[in-house]
Amino acid sequence: MSFKTSLFAGLGALLIATQAWAGEIEIHDPYARASSPTASSGAAFMMIHNNGTEDDRLVSVASPVAKRVELHTHEEDANGVMSMRHVEDGFAVPAGGMIMLQRGGHHVMFMGLNTPFEQGNTVPLTLVFEKSGEMEIEVPVDLERKDAGAHGHGQSN
Repeated sequence: MSFKTSLFAGLGALLIATQAWAGEIEIHDPYARASSPTASSGAAFMMIHNNGTEDDRLVSVASPVAKRVELHTHEEDANGVMSMRHVEDGFAVPAGGMIMLQRGGHHVMFMGLNTPFEQGNTVPLTLVFEKSGEMEIEVPVDLERKDAGAHGHGQSN
């Protein structure tokens, strides 16, 4: 194999590992984590970009790694107490915009894990969009990540 062919093959593999596309939707920097090796739940985070001219919506998620997989968000009550809740209608992904799934905000929640999340493994995840349809991705497990979200970007709805 020539150097040029090897270079393009390597770049292609890297691109596939960090991005996924469905129609006009792109997924960047996904990662999953659980709070401990014995945790019964985990979460996934990512940036979702809509390069299209029409709004879309992430309406559901699925994965064989847990008994239930849902879209969740954190909310603060009148007393300043944060709690998670299931977001049944999903998350809007505006045309030409993005949404951030991040700790302390919108995220994918895995409940009743069938096996523990282990550093370096991947988690299969199906994202279902209202207009763009289904997108299957492999989400790397990163139990060591400390940031509040991918690249520190803010969240938008």
